[in-house]
Amino acid sequence: MDERKKNNKILVTRSSMPPIDEYIEEIKGLWDNHWLTNMGEKHKELEGKLKEYLEVQELSLFSNGHMALELTIQAMNLSGEVITTPFTFASTTHAIVRNGLTPVFCDINPIDYTIDVNKIEELITDKTSAIIPVHVYGNICEVEEIEKIAQKYNLKVIYDSAHAFGEAYKGKGIGQYGDASIFSFHATKVFNTIEGGAVAYTDKELGLNLYRLKNFGIRGPEIVDWVGTNAKMNEFQAAMGICNLRYIDQEIKKRKRVVRKYLELLNGIPGIVFCKKQINVKENYSYFPVRFDEEIFGVGRDIVLEELKNEGIFARKYFYPLTSQFECYKGRYLGNTPIAEHVSKQILTLPLYADLKMEDVEKICMIIKRLKYKKKGN
Repeated sequence: MDERKKNNKILVTRSSMPPIDEYIEEIKGLWDNHWLTNMGEKHKELEGKLKEYLEVQELSLFSNGHMALELTIQAMNLSGEVITTPFTFASTTHAIVRNGLTPVFCDINPIDYTIDVNKIEELITDKTSAIIPVHVYGNICEVEEIEKIAQKYNLKVIYDSAHAFGEAYKGKGIGQYGDASIFSFHATKVFNTIEGGAVAYTDKELGLNLYRLKNFGIRGPEIVDWVGTNAKMNEFQAAMGICNLRYIDQEIKKRKRVVRKYLELLNGIPGIVFCKKQINVKENYSYFPVRFDEEIFGVGRDIVLEELKNEGIFARKYFYPLTSQFECYKGRYLGNTPIAEHVSKQILTLPLYADLKMEDVEKICMIIKRLKYKKKGN
């Protein structure tokens, strides 16, 4: 890559940030009260604003989304086996295994890449205690069917909603589904607190357990009755969240414009497969995943990735490999997931962020089209 391209890289995502003066104003008071962590004013303010924005009854903030998930599993005192999907980020599977539980991998459906609800029941045994489905790229799982299965077998449901911030299904905030929903506020997400995460839930007893676990097991000034850890969100993170929340709706609108441009330029090209638009879902346009069917498109996903990289454009094989194929898990856990494996070898998430320029989208699409039609010899 030449020096000019190196200095004009287009990354797969870019963190949204508020005006610097606004953030400085937001944190200025911290120099007066010196309260930097331990659920201070900013923490409480953000918690309240997020409950309102996400339309959830209860919400607990965490230092990051992974600890939110790992400690929710622990707080529910789950045992045995947990049915989940390998088509996800490492965090989902790690959180299960680090709790001493056995992940049982269910395949995904080929339409929106969420867990295949028609294959869940056959994986349930007398050791199954929960289902952890993943909302993928902002595509919402079949929550109604999952709820029926969970009620039938008396299972807990924890949604990995890292990709689903601000989304709704049938007019209901996505965090209201399941026994708990986990959100990630990592710097790369639609909404970020630099690092951070949250758990949405309704059971107040679960909320108490989450508090104890993220704060060293402390229940009172002289009472420590759980073996907890430290997973509290600090005040600087919370202040970033307060600022970013003011702009979230317009950020999502900007992302929508980018997605529409991609669709306009790439729609109808043989061998390129998009996710089908979901009905009754309020979207957040968190990712733009594209599958490249080598047989029809002419070249495979990896060649597209390299060609883009040569032009200073960094897409991502997200998710590849499957978590079940990680070196640390290979051959250890059950799961027949041919669709997930097939999709993982074709999928590429193209650059998407609020301030991505339309000319950059056009450039990305031009490179993809050039690959397609050059292969044909046109």
